[in-house]
Amino acid sequence: MSQIEIRTVRTESDREVVRGMVWAFVEFLRGRYPEMQKEIDAYVANQNIANQLADFDAHFTPPHGECFLALAEAAPVGIVMIRPVGEGSSELKICELNRMYVAPEARGLGVGRKLCSRAVEEARALGYHRVQLSALNRHVEALPLYQSLGFERYFPGAGHDAKDDRVHHMRLDVTSEIAGSE
Repeated sequence: MSQIEIRTVRTESDREVVRGMVWAFVEFLRGRYPEMQKEIDAYVANQNIANQLADFDAHFTPPHGECFLALAEAAPVGIVMIRPVGEGSSELKICELNRMYVAPEARGLGVGRKLCSRAVEEARALGYHRVQLSALNRHVEALPLYQSLGFERYFPGAGHDAKDDRVHHMRLDVTSEIAGSE
């Protein structure tokens, strides 16, 4: 798996692949965080994942968001989504990097870096000023990646998980160049 292709999701077959990968991401969370099953169920419900995936284009295509699919030798190996966040003033457009997932067989091949870099480039092209994300503390693959790309941890004052130290809130100002992009 040397050649990695990142493409925007526009076809129904790609949407079906992404739907499956989103549920694989949820199962990954369940396996890595067995003590957090209630929180994961709440995440799935609060994010309204099933309905978002059913009405994919209303959530994950411009102007509402974007979704990228990574392929290695034509096989799907990863996804990432971006979507607008309602907070911030009208002068500060913010989006969320959401549900980044790399299949186990493709981890360590740079897929996550390529997906994340592409999402940040797209956020900039769509006129966002900041990309933010939340990741749990045992996302040992993702947290160093985000930091290497220039994301910095911050502590939100409010929100359902603002006081949960298992959650790392991170953000990147995309009005400047992304660190470490290819």
